[in-house]
Amino acid sequence: MVKDRIEEKLAAEFDPEHLEVVNESGNHNVPDGSETHFKVVIVSERFTGERLIGRHRRVNEALAEELAGPVHALAVHTYTADDWRKRFGNAPMSPPCRGGDGSLA
Repeated sequence: MVKDRIEEKLAAEFDPEHLEVVNESGNHNVPDGSETHFKVVIVSERFTGERLIGRHRRVNEALAEELAGPVHALAVHTYTADDWRKRFGNAPMSPPCRGGDGSLA
């Protein structure tokens, strides 16, 4: 799945404290089940000292293969942990999912 590849690449490249990849294709005029439009929210200390355009450029570079192929549109929201706290407060950030069997035990 395209969403999974995006998550894997961004997790490997940015070691995020929070990563959210949302398939927004259903909001567009595309066939059901499409994976063409995504929103990425990523919080990483690797963005420290970098301007917004540089952050977005790095995300686009990490996803160059997807952007050249199946992904038609990508909305990118990049933050450092400090940026996130200033903008959204001290709500805890969830770590990126590392997989699992789905059990609650």
